Amino acid sequence: MSAVQLAYEQLKAYEGRSASAACVGKDLVNEPMIRHWCEAVGDTNPAYQGPDAIAPPTMLQAWTMGGLSGHTDRSGAYDELSGLLDSAGYTSIVATDCEQEYLRPLRPGDRITFDAVIESVSERKTTKLGTGYFITTRMDIRADGEPAGTHRFRVLKYAPAARTREAAARTPEAAARTPETPEAAARTPETPDAAARTPETAEQPQASQQPQTPQASQRPQAPERPQTPRQRQAPDRPRARRPRPVVNRDNAGFWEGVAGHRLLVQRCTGCRTLRFPWLPGCNTCGSAEWETVEASGAGTVFSYVVMHHPPFPAFTVAEHGTDARRPQANAPRPHAGAPGPDPDAPDPGASTPYAVGLIELAEGVRIVSNVIGVPYDKVRIGMPVRLEFLRVDEELELPVFRAAEGGEG
Repeated sequence: MSAVQLAYEQLKAYEGRSASAACVGKDLVNEPMIRHWCEAVGDTNPAYQGPDAIAPPTMLQAWTMGGLSGHTDRSGAYDELSGLLDSAGYTSIVATDCEQEYLRPLRPGDRITFDAVIESVSERKTTKLGTGYFITTRMDIRADGEPAGTHRFRVLKYAPAARTREAAARTPEAAARTPETPEAAARTPETPDAAARTPETAEQPQASQQPQTPQASQRPQAPERPQTPRQRQAPDRPRARRPRPVVNRDNAGFWEGVAGHRLLVQRCTGCRTLRFPWLPGCNTCGSAEWETVEASGAGTVFSYVVMHHPPFPAFTVAEHGTDARRPQANAPRPHAGAPGPDPDAPDPGASTPYAVGLIELAEGVRIVSNVIGVPYDKVRIGMPVRLEFLRVDEELELPVFRAAEGGEG
């Protein structure tokens, strides 16, 4: 179904209409929810504990959520607007951002009430995902009748962009980055020519790509090595690229360390507390001064999940050759004379299902990453693991953790 451009005046008429009115939070602000929130995000600020505790400001929306059963006092304006866009072909939706304003602290025992209004509907916009309209909803939140804060939530209702045959073979993220013009597409790193320059291809160049002297060209050619089952099954198509991590001024040092095969942990210079992931300040004492400590690479599986669906090529090790099986800077080296890894042997955990672990490092902090080296169903809590660095494409390496020898027992 092709999307139809709607009259902007028709959509603008929804601005200012109520999305919900006189809603009441299902629970009072309470200590157990505050404690669970703080434990989940690792926030140990003393303001959120004790007899005079307040709720973390970022919990503002948590007290308004309806849970699985939802709220029954929601008005129909938002559903009507959404249905209008659906009927015009804008059937997809993605959340884009939210903004919060805090007017007073929330304390255990506060009764939360709130109203929501459709604040704005944008003119039609064209994005990499497709063409559609941004809808902003504003929620005004009160605590025991006093204004407590404002929560704005913005979504894009859109018609997905038409995908080319080549783009259809890529992941949704890669398709979203597809340029809109053929000239721009020719410059993207995801063209077949650029895909042919990935590190795996560079390490095993074809004979036709090598400059040959007259003498070399007259020599008999060595027989071609038979293809492995994995090579025979791999389609000849552009490789899915893993989405890029967000690098900013607060975590740039971590990614610089990864590029040098070093896993760096922050340490507060005030109270000497280690922290991970990287933060601009210390949760324990509030100091903004810190230094780095290089992790030894040893750790254990504190918890884990197994990813079954969807099979997403950009996140499977099998898409990126055998780099993860190679010992890296912090990995133990094999003893002299020990046989190396069989390049044709399947790597447990190399495709879906695969295990994602919460790894407790020997230094005491925890990091989320893939657990490799054993089948996903052999991963166990307490299993010893060791740091390696996995090259996923020509630009990106990531820290992963291989089960130590004998770890699955």
